[in-house]
Amino acid sequence: MDDIHSRRTLALAGVFQAAGLVRDVARQGHIDRPEALEASVASVFATDPDSVAAVFGGPAGVRYGLELLAGQLRGQTRDVRDTDLPRYVIGLTVLERKLARQQGALEALGSGIEAAQRTYDHFGAAHPNVHGRLADLYSEHVSPIGARIMVRGAGDILNDADNVAKVRALLLAGLRAAVLWRQQGGRRYHLLFSRNRYLSTADALLAEQAAP
Repeated sequence: MDDIHSRRTLALAGVFQAAGLVRDVARQGHIDRPEALEASVASVFATDPDSVAAVFGGPAGVRYGLELLAGQLRGQTRDVRDTDLPRYVIGLTVLERKLARQQGALEALGSGIEAAQRTYDHFGAAHPNVHGRLADLYSEHVSPIGARIMVRGAGDILNDADNVAKVRALLLAGLRAAVLWRQQGGRRYHLLFSRNRYLSTADALLAEQAAP
Protein backbone atom coordinates (compact mmCIF):
# COMPACT_ATOMS: atom_id res chain seq x y z
CA MET A 1 0.00 0.00 0.00
CA ASP A 2 1.86 3.05 -1.28
CA ASP A 3 -0.28 5.98 -2.34
CA ILE A 4 -0.50 9.56 -1.15
CA HIS A 5 -3.05 8.66 1.54
CA SER A 6 -0.91 5.88 2.97
CA ARG A 7 2.19 8.10 2.91
CA ARG A 8 0.39 10.91 4.70
CA THR A 9 -1.08 8.50 7.23
CA LEU A 10 2.29 6.89 7.98
CA ALA A 11 3.88 10.31 8.48
CA LEU A 12 1.04 11.46 10.74
CA ALA A 13 1.30 8.19 12.65
CA GLY A 14 4.94 9.11 13.22
CA VAL A 15 3.80 12.33 14.90
CA PHE A 16 1.25 10.46 17.02
CA GLN A 17 3.82 7.83 17.97
CA ALA A 18 6.36 10.37 19.19
CA ALA A 19 3.61 12.25 21.07
CA GLY A 20 2.35 9.04 22.64
CA LEU A 21 5.83 8.02 23.73
CA VAL A 22 6.42 11.46 25.27
CA ARG A 23 3.16 11.01 27.19
CA ASP A 24 4.20 7.52 28.33
CA VAL A 25 7.61 8.63 29.56
CA ALA A 26 6.17 11.63 31.40
CA ARG A 27 3.51 9.58 33.16
CA GLN A 28 5.26 6.28 33.76
CA GLY A 29 8.98 6.93 33.54
CA HIS A 30 9.29 4.03 31.13
CA ILE A 31 8.01 2.90 27.73
CA ASP A 32 6.05 -0.29 27.14
CA ARG A 33 6.75 -0.24 23.39
CA PRO A 34 10.55 -0.08 23.11
CA GLU A 35 10.41 -0.97 19.43
CA ALA A 36 8.38 2.19 18.83
CA LEU A 37 10.96 4.29 20.70
CA GLU A 38 13.78 2.87 18.59
CA ALA A 39 11.92 3.46 15.31
CA SER A 40 11.05 7.04 16.25
CA VAL A 41 14.56 7.95 17.38
CA ALA A 42 16.09 6.24 14.34
CA SER A 43 13.80 8.27 12.07
CA VAL A 44 15.68 11.44 13.02
CA PHE A 45 18.74 10.03 11.29
CA ALA A 46 16.84 8.93 8.15
CA THR A 47 17.82 12.01 6.16
CA ASP A 48 17.81 10.44 2.69
CA PRO A 49 15.10 7.74 2.71
CA ASP A 50 13.76 5.85 -0.30
CA SER A 51 10.18 6.23 0.90
CA VAL A 52 8.04 7.51 3.75
CA ALA A 53 7.81 4.02 5.20
CA ALA A 54 11.60 3.68 5.09
CA VAL A 55 11.95 6.64 7.48
CA PHE A 56 10.52 4.40 10.20
CA GLY A 57 12.10 1.14 9.05
CA GLY A 58 8.85 0.07 7.38
CA PRO A 59 5.17 0.47 8.33
CA ALA A 60 5.67 -1.73 11.40
CA GLY A 61 7.93 0.96 12.80
CA VAL A 62 4.90 3.19 13.40
CA ARG A 63 2.43 0.51 14.44
CA TYR A 64 2.02 2.16 17.84
CA GLY A 65 1.41 5.50 16.13
CA LEU A 66 -1.17 3.97 13.78
CA GLU A 67 -2.97 2.48 16.78
CA LEU A 68 -2.95 5.82 18.59
CA LEU A 69 -4.12 7.69 15.48
CA ALA A 70 -6.96 5.25 14.84
CA GLY A 71 -8.01 5.32 18.49
CA GLN A 72 -8.00 9.12 18.57
CA LEU A 73 -10.08 9.39 15.39
CA ARG A 74 -12.58 6.86 16.74
CA GLY A 75 -12.88 8.82 19.97
CA GLN A 76 -11.53 5.94 22.03
CA THR A 77 -9.20 8.13 24.10
CA ARG A 78 -11.80 9.97 26.14
CA ASP A 79 -10.02 9.72 29.47
CA VAL A 80 -9.16 13.26 30.59
CA ARG A 81 -5.47 12.36 30.80
CA ASP A 82 -5.45 11.61 27.10
CA THR A 83 -6.02 15.24 26.23
CA ASP A 84 -2.23 15.31 26.40
CA LEU A 85 -1.92 13.21 23.25
CA PRO A 86 -3.76 15.55 20.82
CA ARG A 87 -2.19 18.55 22.55
CA TYR A 88 1.30 17.23 21.86
CA VAL A 89 0.37 16.37 18.26
CA ILE A 90 -0.99 19.84 17.55
CA GLY A 91 1.95 21.39 19.37
CA LEU A 92 4.40 19.52 17.16
CA THR A 93 2.66 20.64 13.97
CA VAL A 94 2.66 24.25 15.16
CA LEU A 95 6.32 24.02 16.13
CA GLU A 96 7.17 22.52 12.74
CA ARG A 97 5.70 25.56 10.98
CA LYS A 98 7.71 27.92 13.16
CA LEU A 99 10.91 25.95 12.62
CA ALA A 100 10.35 25.93 8.85
CA ARG A 101 10.60 29.74 8.89
CA GLN A 102 13.93 29.69 10.74
CA GLN A 103 16.43 28.75 8.05
CA GLY A 104 19.42 29.25 10.30
CA ALA A 105 18.00 26.97 12.98
CA LEU A 106 17.12 24.34 10.37
CA GLU A 107 20.63 24.31 8.95
CA ALA A 108 22.23 24.17 12.40
CA LEU A 109 19.88 21.37 13.41
CA GLY A 110 20.74 19.41 10.28
CA SER A 111 24.45 19.82 10.93
CA GLY A 112 23.98 18.73 14.54
CA ILE A 113 22.11 15.59 13.50
CA GLU A 114 24.84 14.78 11.01
CA ALA A 115 27.44 15.18 13.76
CA ALA A 116 25.41 12.91 16.07
CA GLN A 117 25.26 10.17 13.44
CA ARG A 118 28.47 8.54 14.71
CA THR A 119 27.03 8.26 18.21
CA TYR A 120 23.85 6.72 16.79
CA ASP A 121 25.81 4.28 14.61
CA HIS A 122 27.89 3.18 17.59
CA PHE A 123 25.25 2.90 20.32
CA GLY A 124 21.90 2.50 18.54
CA ALA A 125 18.58 4.28 18.95
CA ALA A 126 17.80 2.96 22.44
CA HIS A 127 20.95 4.25 24.12
CA PRO A 128 20.89 7.21 26.57
CA ASN A 129 23.93 8.75 24.84
CA VAL A 130 21.93 9.10 21.64
CA HIS A 131 18.95 10.52 23.50
CA GLY A 132 21.26 13.01 25.20
CA ARG A 133 22.75 14.18 21.91
CA LEU A 134 19.33 14.70 20.36
CA ALA A 135 18.02 16.37 23.51
CA ASP A 136 20.88 18.87 23.37
CA LEU A 137 20.07 19.64 19.73
CA TYR A 138 16.41 20.18 20.62
CA SER A 139 17.30 22.51 23.48
CA GLU A 140 19.84 24.48 21.46
CA HIS A 141 18.04 24.88 18.13
CA VAL A 142 14.31 24.24 18.66
CA SER A 143 13.42 25.53 22.12
CA PRO A 144 14.59 29.12 21.40
CA ILE A 145 12.16 29.60 18.51
CA GLY A 146 9.15 29.62 20.84
CA ALA A 147 5.87 27.68 20.85
CA ARG A 148 7.27 25.40 23.53
CA ILE A 149 5.42 22.16 24.18
CA MET A 150 4.59 21.88 27.87
CA VAL A 151 4.96 18.25 28.88
CA ARG A 152 2.82 17.17 31.81
CA GLY A 153 3.70 14.27 34.06
CA ALA A 154 4.87 13.18 37.49
CA GLY A 155 7.36 15.58 39.04
CA ASP A 156 9.82 12.91 40.15
CA ILE A 157 9.81 11.42 36.65
CA LEU A 158 10.37 14.72 34.88
CA ASN A 159 13.15 15.66 37.29
CA ASP A 160 15.16 12.67 36.12
CA ALA A 161 17.79 13.72 33.58
CA ASP A 162 17.50 10.56 31.49
CA ASN A 163 13.74 10.95 31.20
CA VAL A 164 14.08 14.61 30.23
CA ALA A 165 16.58 13.65 27.53
CA LYS A 166 14.28 10.92 26.25
CA VAL A 167 11.34 13.34 26.09
CA ARG A 168 13.31 15.94 24.15
CA ALA A 169 14.71 13.32 21.77
CA LEU A 170 11.16 12.12 21.10
CA LEU A 171 9.92 15.66 20.54
CA LEU A 172 12.64 16.01 17.92
CA ALA A 173 11.45 12.75 16.37
CA GLY A 174 7.91 14.13 16.37
CA LEU A 175 9.13 17.24 14.58
CA ARG A 176 10.87 15.09 11.99
CA ALA A 177 7.57 13.25 11.37
CA ALA A 178 5.67 16.54 11.22
CA VAL A 179 8.08 17.79 8.54
CA LEU A 180 7.52 14.56 6.62
CA TRP A 181 3.75 14.91 6.92
CA ARG A 182 3.91 18.47 5.61
CA GLN A 183 6.11 17.33 2.70
CA GLN A 184 3.43 14.78 1.77
CA GLY A 185 0.76 17.49 1.69
CA GLY A 186 -0.49 17.03 5.25
CA ARG A 187 -2.25 20.02 6.80
CA ARG A 188 -3.76 20.61 10.24
CA TYR A 189 -7.24 21.09 8.82
CA HIS A 190 -7.06 17.48 7.65
CA LEU A 191 -7.43 16.46 11.29
CA LEU A 192 -10.95 17.88 11.15
CA PHE A 193 -12.05 17.37 7.56
CA SER A 194 -10.22 14.20 6.49
CA ARG A 195 -10.72 12.11 9.61
CA ASN A 196 -12.49 9.26 7.85
CA ARG A 197 -9.83 9.02 5.17
CA TYR A 198 -7.03 8.86 7.74
CA LEU A 199 -8.96 6.36 9.84
CA SER A 200 -9.70 3.99 6.98
CA THR A 201 -6.08 4.18 5.78
CA ALA A 202 -4.70 3.59 9.28
CA ASP A 203 -7.01 0.56 9.66
CA ALA A 204 -5.85 -0.80 6.30
CA LEU A 205 -2.18 -0.37 7.20
CA LEU A 206 -2.71 -2.11 10.54
CA ALA A 207 -4.59 -4.93 8.83
CA GLU A 208 -1.71 -5.42 6.40
CA GLN A 209 0.64 -5.89 9.33
CA ALA A 210 -1.70 -8.39 10.96
CA ALA A 211 -2.07 -10.49 7.80
CA PRO A 212 -0.08 -13.78 7.77
